[in-house]
Amino acid sequence: MEYVHVGINVTDLEKSIDFYTKVFGVMPVKTKNDYAKFLVEETRLNFTLNVKNEVKGNQVNHFGFQVHNAEEVIFHKERLEKEGFFAREEMNTTCCYALQDKFWVTDPDGNEWEFFYTKEDSDTKQVEGDTCCVSQKI
Repeated sequence: MEYVHVGINVTDLEKSIDFYTKVFGVMPVKTKNDYAKFLVEETRLNFTLNVKNEVKGNQVNHFGFQVHNAEEVIFHKERLEKEGFFAREEMNTTCCYALQDKFWVTDPDGNEWEFFYTKEDSDTKQVEGDTCCVSQKI
């Protein structure tokens, strides 16, 4: 497999390119007036933005990057906060049958991205009161 491909619909290409350039840390490899394509080598991700007149909310649950350790979670959180993004942090949380450290950022059209590290498996999906894997528009 060469790349995983994800294509999302966006309403403002310029704002979305700016957001994803900062999140991925790379510039798009192709841009048109209604399209942009990123090839993110580190994660082997082929990611495209497709302009639509209207996007109604988050049409998927969320997207994310699983990293190798908690230090990487903190590295990316601090990196994106320096870029001006609000990061919703969830450290030491039980989510999706795992104990995780994570944070979330939201793109201009409301799609949420999580950066997470799985510390260990869990027998429960989530601890009561946790909002894991639940869209929380910021």
